[in-house]
Amino acid sequence: MKRLMLGNEAIARGLYEAGVDLVSSYPGTPSTEITEIAATYDDIYCEWAPNEKVACEVAFGASLRGARSACAMKHVGLNVAADPLFTLSYTGVTGGLVIFVADDPAMHSSQNEQDSRHYAIAAKVPMLEPADSGEAKEFVKEAYRLSEEYDTPVIIRMCTRIAHSQSLVELCDREHRELPAYEKNPQKFIMVPGNAIKKHPIVEERTRKLVELGETTSLNRVEMGGTNMGIICSGTCYQYVKEVFGDSVSVLKIGLVNPLPEKLIKDFAAKVDKLYVIEELDGIMETHVKSMGIECIGKEMFSPLGEYSQATIKKAFGMELPEVIKADSDIPMRPPIMCAGCPHRGLFYTLSKNKITCLGDIGCYTLGSAAPLFALDSTLCMGASISGLHGFNKVGGEDSEKRSVCVIGDSTFMHSGMTGLVNIAYNASNSTVIILDNSITGMTGHQQNPTTGYNIKGDPAAAVNLEELCHALGIKRVRVVDPYDLKQCEEAVLEEIAVPEPSVIISRRPCMLLKYVKPKAPVKVNHDKCVGCKQCLKIGCPAVSFKDGKAVIDTSLCVGCNVCTQMCKLGAMEKGEE
Repeated sequence: MKRLMLGNEAIARGLYEAGVDLVSSYPGTPSTEITEIAATYDDIYCEWAPNEKVACEVAFGASLRGARSACAMKHVGLNVAADPLFTLSYTGVTGGLVIFVADDPAMHSSQNEQDSRHYAIAAKVPMLEPADSGEAKEFVKEAYRLSEEYDTPVIIRMCTRIAHSQSLVELCDREHRELPAYEKNPQKFIMVPGNAIKKHPIVEERTRKLVELGETTSLNRVEMGGTNMGIICSGTCYQYVKEVFGDSVSVLKIGLVNPLPEKLIKDFAAKVDKLYVIEELDGIMETHVKSMGIECIGKEMFSPLGEYSQATIKKAFGMELPEVIKADSDIPMRPPIMCAGCPHRGLFYTLSKNKITCLGDIGCYTLGSAAPLFALDSTLCMGASISGLHGFNKVGGEDSEKRSVCVIGDSTFMHSGMTGLVNIAYNASNSTVIILDNSITGMTGHQQNPTTGYNIKGDPAAAVNLEELCHALGIKRVRVVDPYDLKQCEEAVLEEIAVPEPSVIISRRPCMLLKYVKPKAPVKVNHDKCVGCKQCLKIGCPAVSFKDGKAVIDTSLCVGCNVCTQMCKLGAMEKGEE
């Protein structure tokens, strides 16, 4: 039986068919659906871990016990998981272990567009890259075979287009695997220097064998067409090349993107008149080809920025582009914005109104940086707001401490904010940390986290009490505010930045998009009182607009949070009647 599947859905199906027992991940677009869909298979234990490092280590533990395991993350998550990854390359595995990383060329939902192939090269582990959903499923099963045969973790690299596009997948039965008896092996798994130094030669020999595999494996294939031009490509670029050229050119499709083959490339290059390498982001395959003394054209013709398309390739080769319908240039831009009733809006308005410097973090609350709030001064990586605020205040002194805060979401705080807060308490900067607790992991689509009280399947789980946790980490001053109450928010912020000790404010109200959160009656505008001052527009709520010089409420969007009613000094914005 065949089914249309998203690439991520096909990965989850591959995990099921490969007999995988455990998947531990941290949600991150475009990888999130891998674990969400894997959790629908009762044969696979799945969980959301606090961060990618933990997820990778959980997968290692399951592999150590002899089970097949996996973890999934987006490209910046691999930065967090890099610590265990590099040593896993030395230890190898017992049960197969596969790490899924989803790159995001063009940064659709990311703070950078790094190329994860560099990690496979640096850690000296094999990496596979599928070009459609069918390959994605089959590559999963092949990855586990390679992991166990070559005693190595394996990385499968996805990208946004493959992860979130559909193609046909053939469904097969699940492979039944018995859990073997556990055998202690300290020389293999205890990476003290005396053991680790013996493993490096093994890693190098493994790489040599994998290069040999690359010469013959079906993961890499030659598709001969016209010989005037040969193209080396992988992943989504293969799809673009085939759509543009069809069989008029010859293609070497690389599925095992690390380590890259040598003889296969040389043989292919010898059969074509001119060789091109088409790859998104960095010129990794191009560099490899040129290092063998083979002439090829790559990044001098194709940009290292963003993702490609059929049009990108046609334009690069001077081909005629098809006519396209362009949107009317007078259509106004629609930038991303926080939802109507977003609990973060009131807190950000308070910071903006009082001209307080605010270091931001990774989450949907990053939208607080946009107009009209302009509330954030920085966004770097998960947890950096807290650590960054400490450094900002250590060099800025009292002037900084009394005019600065940081914000971080509840899930992000559990991911990597706790250690930053320990640093503030231990090294004593008078810093105010605001935890935006919306009771969910919002940006990636409402996944549970250790503070919500539910696990990945929605079953009850232990819930971290943020107030008690902050006290335990050394913070004496911890208070909770309702971000819908502007007076309460302002009092809390101004009081906490004024005190000469570290403090935490927990801004607590659940995300309005959660199913259990019921909207209240929409706000009404008394047009007799409205003077058109536009004060209500300063919070950037999409439910509030202006027409004929008066405020207008879109009742299809307004959820009755009543933040705008607190801003209107003339009482023109009135609470709706329930």
